[in-house]
Amino acid sequence: MSFERLADGDSRYYLLKIAHEQFGCAPGELSEEQLQQAERIIGRQRHIEDAVLRSPDAAGVVIPPSQVEEAWTHIANRYESPEALQQGLDAQGLDAVGMRAMLARELKVQAVLDCVCAGLPEISDTDVSLYYFNHAEQFKVPARHKARHILITINGDFPENTREAARTRIEAILKRLRGKPERFAEQAMKHSECPTAMQGGLLGEVVPGTLYPELDACLFQMAQGELSPVLESPIGFHVLYCESVSPARQLTLEEILPRLRDRLQLRQRKAYQRKWLESLLQQNATLENLAHG
Repeated sequence: MSFERLADGDSRYYLLKIAHEQFGCAPGELSEEQLQQAERIIGRQRHIEDAVLRSPDAAGVVIPPSQVEEAWTHIANRYESPEALQQGLDAQGLDAVGMRAMLARELKVQAVLDCVCAGLPEISDTDVSLYYFNHAEQFKVPARHKARHILITINGDFPENTREAARTRIEAILKRLRGKPERFAEQAMKHSECPTAMQGGLLGEVVPGTLYPELDACLFQMAQGELSPVLESPIGFHVLYCESVSPARQLTLEEILPRLRDRLQLRQRKAYQRKWLESLLQQNATLENLAHG
């Protein structure tokens, strides 16, 4: 797939970012449909950035070279060597000078948006409290069960893993564990056919909806120290062991106050920036219409 129509360095820089951020691949791996979508995003992004940089608020904003170099170093450190970095740039039709220029542009756009929000009031404790009590459901912590499991897979290609043999094997393991559940990790390391066997079958702290439904339904009915009966999932037979139970609870306001304040402050900034951008773009459109009228 060719993206020669994005010939200028600026567009290639934008394409590199969007390909990785939006599609998780290199620009050359984009499908034609993805490339068209990326072109639309690039066009809008450049339009917005141009408007921001031409705005009166941008007049006094200066980005020091040291800040650009810091951003460039952050990118360069992703590569194993300077040679690997240069190869990466060459592959995308980019160069270090152009990259630094684009980084300076991005940093200035962000600095202007930050300046626009400079006069916004701080989110108060009262604001945080009101949000907390009006959205209490957002601050519920689901129940967590720390669990281990032993898996015996079903695979008709192996005599020891036919359905009947697998069931027999795991029932024998469960019988041994009923009298000594403290040996669960040991038995998991010896017999489980899951990668978690290396950690004694440890699944960690599990929340509802994490495991296969057949396992999930059983685990969250279990008490601490309890063994499950033999359970079947699409991959085989399991035995679960519940090591501990952390019941569902409501986070207190005191627990989440600093993080919630930061979240609300960021939301306020984003909303104000969005409103400012909409107004700026509308003004520019009006002026363009008058100029062509």
